[in-house]
Amino acid sequence: MSGFSADDHAFMARALRLAERGVYTTRPNPMVGCVLVQDGAVVAEDFHRRAGEPHAEALALQAAGERARGATAYVTLEPCAHQGRTPPCADALVAAGVARVVAATRDPYAQVDGAGLAKLRETGIAVETGLMEAQARELNRGFFSRIERGRPWLRIKLGMSLDGRTALASGESKWITSEAARLDVQHWRARSGALLTASGTVLADDPQLTVRLPEDREVMPPLRVVLDPGLATVARGRVRDGSAPTLYLHAAGARAPRGFSGAELVALPKAGEGRLDLEAALKELGRRDINEVQVEAGATLGGALLQAGLVDELLLYVAPVLLGDSARPLFGGLDIASMRDRLGWRVVDARRIGDDHRFLLRPAPQAS
Repeated sequence: MSGFSADDHAFMARALRLAERGVYTTRPNPMVGCVLVQDGAVVAEDFHRRAGEPHAEALALQAAGERARGATAYVTLEPCAHQGRTPPCADALVAAGVARVVAATRDPYAQVDGAGLAKLRETGIAVETGLMEAQARELNRGFFSRIERGRPWLRIKLGMSLDGRTALASGESKWITSEAARLDVQHWRARSGALLTASGTVLADDPQLTVRLPEDREVMPPLRVVLDPGLATVARGRVRDGSAPTLYLHAAGARAPRGFSGAELVALPKAGEGRLDLEAALKELGRRDINEVQVEAGATLGGALLQAGLVDELLLYVAPVLLGDSARPLFGGLDIASMRDRLGWRVVDARRIGDDHRFLLRPAPQAS
């Protein structure tokens, strides 16, 4: 990796910015960008827009035409080598006569992993990998999680007061955070493959769990997922309003009311009295090609996910208000008796959103 030039870094950074433009529409495919460079100048570039449509490399090569011959292709992910819904990108790069391919990272998908790079090398194309790999993996952290761990990347979204409360004792929570923060949440919803909540939240708050962004933004509606062991909420709630698909995960033996329709039901094993196996729930979503899950629920589910070690990041909006010690906490069920047992987090991003502050946090490495 030390052999990469400043220009290499600049062109790969450009490819990563292009890739990110597909954040709302590519799933379950990864976001990918491609920049074609000839004699230090960009001759064509593009990004993957949605599954089933041409990949970034194919679009950039089509735009470049004969100018691709002898060029360097900067791609944010290893070019595919198999026939899926679109032809192999590795074959297209070979046919176009590119001289060099710089890939940020390998594609862990079983039908690609290493095969795309090998095909390029076999034809004499110079291949280099690892340039800005951390950034490429960060961009597609949900895709890598699903392929490598068999489950989606899980994010919990919470709005809280300065004293760490999410609602009054009565359950009233509208609105702790500002309108700007609530709009910002919509962007995080839009990049998620699924929005996960619990039956208690459906009964208490009746959330719609849809993406509400300006009409000019193309968005794939996330799957709405309700953890409801006894199917207590299937006959009510806006989560079944038809504006997005809905999935209920329930315990074996639970029955929906006669004539139930408009949502899918899937039984999961239990992990205790009245509780579903949360890891099994995520594995089920992984089988459904969900890359990222955003949890929007109360303290009980959030605490259970933390205890199970299934939380990859926290998205916290902190409002400059106080709710008092009788208000509801961020997480429930965390029995932490000593400072040695505290749960450490590191701040990945912090910024002001309207009158609030937003923190993106991930688990801190365990001290040895």
